[in-house]
Amino acid sequence: MADFHFSVLSGAVAADSGDTRLLDVLDRALDAADGPLHWKALRSGMWTHVRLENGECPQQGWKLHVSATPASAQDVLARSLPVLLAGRSMFKFAATRDHVAAMNARNTSRGHSGKFITVYPVDDDEAVRLAAELHVATAGLPGPRILSDRPYGPGSLVHYRYGAFVEVRRITNDGFYAWVILDPDGKPVEDRRGAKYTPPSWAVCPFPQDVPPAEGQNGTEGADGSGGAQKSFGQNGAENRKGIRIGSRFAVHEAIRHTNKGGVYRATDTETGEAIVIKEGRPHVDVDAKGRDTRDRLRTEARVLEAVETLGIAPRPVALFAQAGHLFLAQEMIPGTSLRQWIADVVGDAGWGPHVTPVLEMGGRLADLLAKAHDAGLIVRDFNPSNIMVRPDGTPVMIDLELALTPDDTEAEGMRVGTPGYSAPEQMAGAAPDRTADHFALGATLCHVLTGGPPYFLDESPAARPLSERLAEWLAARTLDLDLPGSLASLLLGLMADEPGHRWTPHRAREALARMGPDRAAESRGARDVPAESHENPPQSGPAPSLERQCRLSITGIVDQLITTMNPESAETLWPASCVYGAPDPCSLQHGAAGTLGALTRWFEVGADPRLAETIADAGHWILRRLEKDGDRPPGLYFGTAGAAWAVLDAGLALDDGGLVEGALAVADRLPESVPSPDVTHGTAGLGLTALHLWSRTGQARFAERALAAADALAETVEEREGGLDWSTPAEIESKLAGARYYGFAHGVSGVGCFLLACAESVGGDAHRTLAAGVGETLLDTMIDTGRSAMWAASSGDIATAPFWCHGSAGIGGFLGRLGQATGDGRFQRAAEMSVRAVMDNRWRAILGQCHGLAGNGDFLLDMAALTGTERHRDDAWRLAQIILANRAHRGGRVVFPDEQGGVSPSWGDGLGGVLGFLVRLQHGTSRLWMADEAAEFAASGAAAAEPSIAGRAS
Repeated sequence: MADFHFSVLSGAVAADSGDTRLLDVLDRALDAADGPLHWKALRSGMWTHVRLENGECPQQGWKLHVSATPASAQDVLARSLPVLLAGRSMFKFAATRDHVAAMNARNTSRGHSGKFITVYPVDDDEAVRLAAELHVATAGLPGPRILSDRPYGPGSLVHYRYGAFVEVRRITNDGFYAWVILDPDGKPVEDRRGAKYTPPSWAVCPFPQDVPPAEGQNGTEGADGSGGAQKSFGQNGAENRKGIRIGSRFAVHEAIRHTNKGGVYRATDTETGEAIVIKEGRPHVDVDAKGRDTRDRLRTEARVLEAVETLGIAPRPVALFAQAGHLFLAQEMIPGTSLRQWIADVVGDAGWGPHVTPVLEMGGRLADLLAKAHDAGLIVRDFNPSNIMVRPDGTPVMIDLELALTPDDTEAEGMRVGTPGYSAPEQMAGAAPDRTADHFALGATLCHVLTGGPPYFLDESPAARPLSERLAEWLAARTLDLDLPGSLASLLLGLMADEPGHRWTPHRAREALARMGPDRAAESRGARDVPAESHENPPQSGPAPSLERQCRLSITGIVDQLITTMNPESAETLWPASCVYGAPDPCSLQHGAAGTLGALTRWFEVGADPRLAETIADAGHWILRRLEKDGDRPPGLYFGTAGAAWAVLDAGLALDDGGLVEGALAVADRLPESVPSPDVTHGTAGLGLTALHLWSRTGQARFAERALAAADALAETVEEREGGLDWSTPAEIESKLAGARYYGFAHGVSGVGCFLLACAESVGGDAHRTLAAGVGETLLDTMIDTGRSAMWAASSGDIATAPFWCHGSAGIGGFLGRLGQATGDGRFQRAAEMSVRAVMDNRWRAILGQCHGLAGNGDFLLDMAALTGTERHRDDAWRLAQIILANRAHRGGRVVFPDEQGGVSPSWGDGLGGVLGFLVRLQHGTSRLWMADEAAEFAASGAAAAEPSIAGRAS
C-alpha cells in the first residue's frame, strides 16, 4: 500500500459546503494502491493537487484534461485514480462537485470549461500512455467537450493540449499578465487558452490520430472534438465558413454569439426561404443535480414555444433536431432590436425628457406581454430587456425561453436561475417556481425602460434594510428631474414588493400604465423639454443635509472596507482583484493597488484619519516590493510603473515617510521620457503628466526636463490628417491599441492635448500651447452637435459613444474646458458646456465607476465648477453622487458599491477606489487625482526656484 500524506484542512472543505465526496474517493484509491510510491495531496482553493514526494514537474509540455459533470465526477475520478497513481506525474482535480458545476456552467469561459482533472505528464511517452489508459478507463461516462483541447478519440473524456505546467507570466504592453511558454529558442510566447485547439507550430504532437472509440463510447464527436455546429463550421463558428447546412435544410450564415452552452446562429430555411435563428445545446454543459443539461433546457424551450405559438408573444418554433450529439432548436427570426438596444436608441443623446410618451407606452406593452404569457399558463423565470425583442412596429416579443415552464412541467424544482438585477431574490435563492417572481422581473424591466437601468442591489449583511426601502431611495435618485408620472414609483414598488404575495400583477400594472396615458406624458415632456440656455442659471440650492451626511458615511464605510480587505502579506495582490478584464498588473493605477492607494491618501490628507497612516504605509511599501519583483512592466500612467510611482510618492509625502519618497523617486528615475504609444493611459502623454506632477511635488528640475522631453516627442510624432491632428500607437507594437486612432482622453488626442496644455502652462511654451489648440480645433471639427449637447465618436467613422472619461464627452470636455480657460477662446468653453449637457442627459447610464461611469463624469463636473466658478456644475455633481450613493450596500458596518460587472472591486477604474476619490473631492473640494493641474499653480507661485530638495523634506 502506498504511503500517503494528505495535508488538506477540513475547515477549507467545510467552507465549500462540507462536500468531501471527491476527497473520500481519493482516500479510498490511495488505501487500495500498492507500491513504494509516496504521494502527497494539498488543497488549494478549488483544486486538490496530488504529487509524488520529491517528484519533479516539467515547466511545459503536453498536458491532459479529463472532463466530467457534477453527477459523473465521482465515477470519473474513481476510474482515473488507479491509472494516475500507477504513474509518475502530478495531477489535480476540482475538489467538490460544486466546483465541477461552476466549471461547466452555461456562461463559464469556453476556454476553461470542463477541465475536471488536469495531468502534468513527466514526458511525452508518459503522456501518451496515460491518455490511452484514461481513455479506456473513463469510457461510457458523461462529460463535456473541452474546447481548448483536442479529444484523444471520438467521444473521449480525455483531452490534450500543449501548454505551461508551471505558470510563468509576463506583463504585456497593455498592463495585464499573459501566461507564457518558451519556444525552441527560449523566447517567451503566449500560452493561449481560448476556445480553440491551437498548439504551437513547433510542438510535435505525440498522440496517435484516428483513435477508435473505446468500448462504451458512441464517438458522436469527431476527432477534432468540435461536434455539432462546431464540427460543421470549424472551431470558431459559422463565421469562418458561410453557407454550411445543418439539420439537412438550414443554411447557416453567421454566428450571433458563442457561449459555453452552445452557439446561436443566423440561418435560412432552404425549404421555405424563411430567416431562422438556430440555438445550440452542447452535451453535458450546465448539468443540474438530476443530470439535465443544456439540451434538456432546449427541449423545454421548444415545448414553451409550441404552447404559445398562436399568441404572437414568442418566436414560432420551426424544428428541433440533433446532430453529432448536439441539440438544435430552429425558430422564427424576430425582426427588430433587443429591448435593451431599443431603450438606448429611443432615448439617444437627448436624455429622457422628450421620450416620456414612448417609454410609457412600451411599459404598457411589456405588462400586456407578460399578462398574456401568464394567461397561457407560463412561468417565464427570465423576463429582462436582453430576452425581449422589439419588432419594427414596436411590439415586444419574448425570446430565450429556456427557463420558462408550461403547466405540464409539474415536477419543476426550484433552481438558482435568472438574471441578477431582474430576477426576484427568492428565485435567485432557489425557491420553487412561482409567477410572483415574474411580477418582480416585470418591475425591474420597467425600471430599465423608464429610468435606463435595473435596480441591481448587492446583498447586505446583515440585511438591515428591506429591499423596498432601498428601491424607493434608488427610484428617487434615478427619476430626479425626469418629470415622470408621480404614480410611477408606486407601480414599481408594487411590482417589486418584498413579500411575493403582495406584488402587483401584470394586469394591474397594465391598467395603471394606461391611466398614466399619453396626455400626462406630454405634460411631463413639456415641463422637461426646454432649450439648453434655460439651464444656465437654475436655482443653486446645494446638496440636502441628508445627502451630505450619506456622502460622509459612505466615505467612511468605503475606507473601512478597503482597510479590512487589504492584505499586505499577500504575494499576489494587495486587495482582492477582479479578473473580469483579465489578470491585471497588481500595482497599476487603473485596476491595481496604485489607484486605490491614491484615493486613500487623498482622504488621509483632508480627513487626517489616524487609522490610515499604517494602511497607507503598508500599501506603499507593498507596491515598491512588488515593483522590484516584477521589474519588466510597461511604464504607463494608468497601466504601468508611472502610476505606481505617482501614488507611492504622494503617500510618502503625506506620511512624511522618506523611505516611500526615495523609493518612488528611484522608480520614477527609471521611467523613459517617451515611448512609441502617445496616449495618457499607456504612453508618452501619461509619462509627461507624471513628470509634471513629480516636479510640482518635489521641485526637482529633472522632472520638468522630462516633461518637456515628452512634449517635444509628441510634437515630433504628430500627424496632420484629414480631420485634424492625430497620434496613434504604432501598428507594430504588441498591443490591443496598435494602429488605433481615437479622440478620447484615455487613448486619444484629447488626452495628448491635455498634457501638452499642462506642459505649456507650467514648464513649456507657446509651441506646446499652439499644438494643444490644434488638438482643440480637431475636436471641434469632429464634435457631434445635437443642438443641445456635444458628443464624439470613439474614432473616425464610428457613431457617438457614451459621454464617459475614457472615450466620450466627460474626458474630452475636461480638456476643452481647460483649453478654453487658457486661451480665452469661447468656442472651446462652449463645447465644454455642451459636454456637461451630454453628461447630464446621459446620467441614466448608471455604471458607477471612473472610466465608464458616474464617478468619472462627476469629476468632470467638478472640473467645470473649478474652471468656471459656476456652482451649477457642483450641484450637478451632487445629483450624480445621489445616484451613486443610492446603489450602496452595507456589509458588516462597511460600505460597498457594485462595479461594472455587478461585483465588488477595490480598483480605481471601475470600483471602490474611483468612487471614493470622487466623493472625497466632492465633499472637500480637492484637486482632481491623476491630473497635473497643480503644475501651473506651482510654476506661477515662483516656488520652483526656491523649492528645497526632496531629501531635505523627507528627512
